[in-house]
Amino acid sequence: MLKFENKSKPLLPWKAFTGRLTNHFLGATSLILSALGIGVLGYHVLENLPWVDSLLNASMILGGMGPVDPVKTVSGKLFASFYALFSGIVFLVAVGVILAPLFHRFLHKFHLTETEKLKKL
Repeated sequence: MLKFENKSKPLLPWKAFTGRLTNHFLGATSLILSALGIGVLGYHVLENLPWVDSLLNASMILGGMGPVDPVKTVSGKLFASFYALFSGIVFLVAVGVILAPLFHRFLHKFHLTETEKLKKL
């Protein structure tokens, strides 16, 4: 698990911060690619779509656009509905993972500024 510095610690240097941003971006990317792989496999197996069409449908649902090919089987319809809900959650989590270091740095810097103001009083 990735840990952030405590509020009593100094602000992370810029180079280390960009490394943290890169790690979080790579983690979010791997999460999205894993979710995309689940969708591609599900469409290929349950709907008998070719790999490219499975990739297109999974990408469109993961991106929030909706499926391209009509879903014909009951198992495919169940998969598509659960995959759509799953994709929404994955998207929100990925955005949270990417924004977490930025939000933490903002709060940490804000706290350090407030602490310096209180010390001057």
